[in-house]
Amino acid sequence: MTELIQRKLNDSAAARWTALVLVASMMFFGYMFVDMMSPLQSLVENQYGWTPDVFGTYAASEYIVNVFGFLIVAGIILDKCGIRFTGELSASMMFIGACIKYYAISEAFKGTGLEAWLGSWWVSMPASAKLAAFGFMIFGCGCEMAGTTVSKAIAKWFKGKEMALAMGLEMAIARVGVFAIFSISPIIAEKFGSVSASVGFCTALLFIGLITYSVFCIMDRKLDKQVGAGEAGENEEEFKASDLKNILTSRIFWVVALLCVLYYSAIFPFQRYGANMLQCNLEGISDIEASNIFRWFPIGAAVITPFLGSFLDHKGKGATMLMCGALLLIACHLVFAFVLPATHSHLIAYSTIVLLGISFALVPAALWPSVPKIIDEKVLGSAYCLIFWVQNIGLCFVPVLIGSVLNSANADNPAVLAAKASGAEFIPYNYTLPLVIFACFGVAALLLAVYLKLIDKKNGYGLEEPNIKE
Repeated sequence: MTELIQRKLNDSAAARWTALVLVASMMFFGYMFVDMMSPLQSLVENQYGWTPDVFGTYAASEYIVNVFGFLIVAGIILDKCGIRFTGELSASMMFIGACIKYYAISEAFKGTGLEAWLGSWWVSMPASAKLAAFGFMIFGCGCEMAGTTVSKAIAKWFKGKEMALAMGLEMAIARVGVFAIFSISPIIAEKFGSVSASVGFCTALLFIGLITYSVFCIMDRKLDKQVGAGEAGENEEEFKASDLKNILTSRIFWVVALLCVLYYSAIFPFQRYGANMLQCNLEGISDIEASNIFRWFPIGAAVITPFLGSFLDHKGKGATMLMCGALLLIACHLVFAFVLPATHSHLIAYSTIVLLGISFALVPAALWPSVPKIIDEKVLGSAYCLIFWVQNIGLCFVPVLIGSVLNSANADNPAVLAAKASGAEFIPYNYTLPLVIFACFGVAALLLAVYLKLIDKKNGYGLEEPNIKE
């Protein structure tokens, strides 16, 4: 038995880290596509007539089907069909959804019968936005399924090893994707004079991501042959849908899920509006300059996440890190809401963006490796998907809320009215109220993080303990 264990593919450091790079590449390209239009909000409004509430509805479309049950189905598919089938399915859905979105904002769509039909109903939302939202919805199903699949794949390949470090590096690679697209997307759009060029570029990258995951599947099949597991069942016990009851009746599961949705609701929807918020609060800077500042947000997360993962593996303190991350989140949004508009300081903007990135490293780095400590491996895929499902409820409705609040809060704003009346390309919105809402999400997440630490101390789940046992 000892010789068999020593021969397992994931006991080779080179093999398991190669596997990580392959699956992380798919998420890298996926995260690029998610935020590809975020730094182009002003350009999209100018070229396609997408107002903030339309932009918010489009952003919410990524999560809508997930909210209405797809992620629960995805979890069952993942636990019954395995990480290879589910991963390739999700990568394919991301690519197909991206192709639809690319067509929606391309010149080929203009003047078609489909555009005329889509424009004939719900006239407050342009036809291009409706079709783009439909494509983004399909992409979102694939992206969220991919996220849970990658988490389970890492848990499988790094069990008993550097799991938190591996998950931290995967998240860091994905964050670099956000940094890259905030840098590249405005440049591509400016060079070609069109948003569609940026969309087409990221769509091609998603196809490459599908290829990298297919290569990982070859490695994973070899690992399963070594341990005698099949694609349909990577655990000795077969998954049953009735096992979901054990997850849904777990108090600590719901604490983690609610903490997740509250924290991420103050991060991902903010990313949609962050560059435009900086452009409005710093005065006189272009969308490219605003994007160049905001892109440092994911870099702050990317740089520190691997170190936090290594710390968790060797020292623990996961619940404490969740509390620290929530505190930083609150402070950063309040600075954006009240300090930045008063000072217009680029130094404050840069430093607060980096601190928010550190917060974004602390919480995910501690959150995702903690799930295998509280959930049976047999239903781990479903647990991740259920957490993502709860998270998607917030990610679906919060962008709509923020877009609506931004619109209504600026309905009588003289600067906004004057800019719209003159046909200006840039609209100087006041972001104070949306930012306060984001800070309130952080306060609620902090309270749950404190409660989670108390539960862990009482019941001994091991959230404060290291992952690597000496």
